[in-house]
Amino acid sequence: MFESCVLPSPPLIALTLALIFDLIFGEPRRFHPTVWFGRLISFFDRKYGRSCGDHENKKRIIDLLAGTLFSLVVILLAVLLSFLPSFFPHPLSLLFTAYLLKTTFSIRSLEEHVRNAAVFDVEEKRKRVSMIVSRDSSKLSEEELNSAAIESLAENLVDSIISPIFYFMIFGLLGAMVYRAVNTLDAMIGYKDERYENFGKFAAKLDDLLNFIPARISVLLFLPLSRRVWKYYRMARFKLNGDKPIAAMSAVLGVKLEKRGSYSFPGKIPSNTDILRSLRISRVICIEWIAIAFAFLALKGGTIL
Repeated sequence: MFESCVLPSPPLIALTLALIFDLIFGEPRRFHPTVWFGRLISFFDRKYGRSCGDHENKKRIIDLLAGTLFSLVVILLAVLLSFLPSFFPHPLSLLFTAYLLKTTFSIRSLEEHVRNAAVFDVEEKRKRVSMIVSRDSSKLSEEELNSAAIESLAENLVDSIISPIFYFMIFGLLGAMVYRAVNTLDAMIGYKDERYENFGKFAAKLDDLLNFIPARISVLLFLPLSRRVWKYYRMARFKLNGDKPIAAMSAVLGVKLEKRGSYSFPGKIPSNTDILRSLRISRVICIEWIAIAFAFLALKGGTIL
């Protein structure tokens, strides 16, 4: 007589494999959907002939409609990619799902980039920080560069880890791929400047919507690490989502994290040591979140034999 047993569900296996792929191999150099999203966005951005400085209402509406249409095309590509594994037999379909899922999040690469910023040569630090932040690093002091590296890590805990896994938990590979497409759109055209204010508005607002819950989940993950987290969270009223994990990281580290003209959280001046400390904290957050994801997917369902 064979006893019944419960096998891990395919989503749980896919997430496990995706995490293994990420931790062992890091970011793939070829066949990377995020790169494809970026190239498609760049193509639309170059081909769309809008005139900077033209603020007539008609032009604004046209820019908004064009940006929305182009964004939907990129999102459609993400949807189509998410269905590709279904055309392959098992277990190839599961391996392909795991690979595509891995391309939607980044743990190893994020840690490597932030660790690389913990150098003593200021000019070298400036170059390395410029690879992980959008602000002009050439005008930042050493303390501001350290702050920027830690802020980038905190914010990317949401964008690069918590959010894609959250949407995979709820909607499967489709959710993770669509999130990654939207987040890439926001990173490339979601700016409030003359060129992108209307063209990237749809992408920016959709990214805000998708990150709303994950950003607040990140704060809950930080809460066990310091009693100050809730106090700092209540101070985070500068941005809809991005300042929430930054506030929590500032609270746990006890360092000042500040972006001039945007937000500021109190603490001591950040150093290279604090960058390395922030990496240890990020690992704890990742472990907490992965444990929650595993538990959720295990309870969501398995295959009974």
